[in-house]
Amino acid sequence: MSTMKFCRECNNILYPKEDREHKILLYACRNCDHQEVADNNCVYRNEIHHSVGERTQVLQDVAADPTLPRTKSVHCAQCNHGEAVFFQREVLTRYHH
Repeated sequence: MSTMKFCRECNNILYPKEDREHKILLYACRNCDHQEVADNNCVYRNEIHHSVGERTQVLQDVAADPTLPRTKSVHCAQCNHGEAVFFQREVLTRYHH
C-alpha cells in the first residue's frame, strides 16, 4: 500500500518521479535535490468501503448498466427473471494467523 513519503534531508513531501533513462520510479523532493528509489510502484490507492445499503444500490446500478454483457439463457431461481448481467467484483479474503 502506498503511503506519503517525506524527505530525510528537509522533511518536505517526496513526489513520484519517473527516471525514463533507467525506467524506474523515484520519489523526489521539490525543495532540495534528494531522491530515492521507490520500493513499490504503487503511487496511489483508492479504497472504497460500502455500507450494506450502498452495496444494494451498487448492484442495482450494475444491473441497469447498458454497457455490461448480458445473457437471456438463465432464469433467476427466486423470481424467474430471464436475464443476467455479467460483472466482476473483487472479493477480499481475510487471513487469520
